[in-house]
Amino acid sequence: MNPSERPTGPRYGRYAGMLGLLILVLITINTALTKPNGAGGIEPGRRLPPFAVPLALGSLKGDANIASRADQGVAGRVPACSVRGPQILNVCQLYEQGPVVLALFVDAGSCAAIVSDLQALAPSFPGVRFAAVAIKDSRGSLRRLVRSRGLSLPVGIDSDGALAGLYKVASCPQVSFAYPGGVVQSRALLVRPSPATLRARVAALVAAARARGWRGAAA
Repeated sequence: MNPSERPTGPRYGRYAGMLGLLILVLITINTALTKPNGAGGIEPGRRLPPFAVPLALGSLKGDANIASRADQGVAGRVPACSVRGPQILNVCQLYEQGPVVLALFVDAGSCAAIVSDLQALAPSFPGVRFAAVAIKDSRGSLRRLVRSRGLSLPVGIDSDGALAGLYKVASCPQVSFAYPGGVVQSRALLVRPSPATLRARVAALVAAARARGWRGAAA
């Protein structure tokens, strides 16, 4: 793969590890001690911020590319939307193909169960792009999680925690819903929903996308 197509490499040294650990601790504490009140996530009407991260089951290493333009310093040398390849999860590539349901999670406790929820729901909505990104630094345990749950939806790894700030992560998991083109359709879910609630939210996304002219695969 051309180096320009890869997520950016390690950027912050030991400070990145400390920052990533702090982010995970804050998310875990917030999830355990507070009840989400609707704050957090990308506001409806705004586009999902671009990012490209390595897929958990691939061999590609590197931090998240979150650049919105070229030569954006530590965010990335090239725009994240242009960073593509068979071992990369690129949110721009997802929303170019259809509506998107994106879960950000920490691979700890019950939070990671959201990936199985999305996996179970995906066959009922063939035109929707389901994906998840783990905000963590242990690729080995994430790979075990993906394999043990028999996941086929793409699962990426944000090793330095860049998406926690970019996506205003306030709880675990955080599930975003976006139209084709990446504009957020509704407020993010900030707790793991019941299967019925998750299904209803995805159905509402599909209906709203069709009302806007999307002609994707029928369920």
